[in-house]
Amino acid sequence: MDHTATARDLEMNAGYRARRGLGRAGVYAGLWIGIVIMIVPFLWMISTSLKSPLEILEFPPTWIPSGHFVAAEDGTWQEIYVVSSDEATGTSTVRPVEGGAERRVTTSAVRDRVRLRLGNYLEAWRQAPFARYYFNTVLVTIFVVAGVLVTSSLAAYAFARMRFWGRDNLFVVFLSMMMVPQPVYIVPSYIILVRLGWINTYQALIVPWLAHIFSIFLLRQHFKTIPNDLYDAAIIDGCSRFAFLWRVMLPLSKAVLVAVVIFTIVGTWNSFLWPLVMTDTPDVRPLQVGLARFSQEQGTSHELMMAAATFCIAPLVVAYFFAQKQIIQSLATSGMKS
Repeated sequence: MDHTATARDLEMNAGYRARRGLGRAGVYAGLWIGIVIMIVPFLWMISTSLKSPLEILEFPPTWIPSGHFVAAEDGTWQEIYVVSSDEATGTSTVRPVEGGAERRVTTSAVRDRVRLRLGNYLEAWRQAPFARYYFNTVLVTIFVVAGVLVTSSLAAYAFARMRFWGRDNLFVVFLSMMMVPQPVYIVPSYIILVRLGWINTYQALIVPWLAHIFSIFLLRQHFKTIPNDLYDAAIIDGCSRFAFLWRVMLPLSKAVLVAVVIFTIVGTWNSFLWPLVMTDTPDVRPLQVGLARFSQEQGTSHELMMAAATFCIAPLVVAYFFAQKQIIQSLATSGMKS
């Protein structure tokens, strides 16, 4: 009887492990599919930014940028365009990329070689005042991030630690404002900024975004996980509320603060509709609006458009790779205590 029970338990454990293994395999497969779906457009964007205009139009498309080359008279390899090919005679009509007369060569003499056209990035940079767009975006981002850190820390501390009438209801009202889409309030906001004389100024891009509701929520949730014993000990040592926030709570919230900084940078860097409405000239125009104007002007130059898009999003990708650990840690701890 004991042997039968033991065998049954072993079979159940083996079945459980098999089901758990299949479940993990399914999860990993789904994650890999998601990774491929997310990363393929970025890889295609980079690949397109390194191609020539003719190679972009080739079918079937290629992932690795390359060029057609043929041996020149001096023995060097010369890049050419293949104008036409004659399968019956096995010859092709080619024209040098750098200019020159057409000539016929043996089709087998044409070689494909990897050719990364980094000049597309320089050409795209020259076609529009991207240096000014970058300066505007970085300037606005720095001020917005600094303001959000100050306002979010103070507001989150008040909602997490201070007791006052209507605190929870006011916090719910704050959260409900996150559900209001931007097109709803952009017209009254524009009227207010017109009366303030802030249209086409840095104030219009900075001041309305110095308070960020999601950052307040994220910091509040984390502040509520800090034990009250630390506050009691700090009060006994003579700390004020602000001193406790500055010396105790913020040092214990580095991961969440980094996540707030990253989310604010991403939101400010990718902001489009607000600065599109509030700015008129390139002197104040941020990067995303400038990129949209550039795409309208260079609608047929796909390689330049992809090059511009690549160097516009590159800083965000680099920042995320350096701060992904803090972002994941902050999201994992923000919901521990409500």
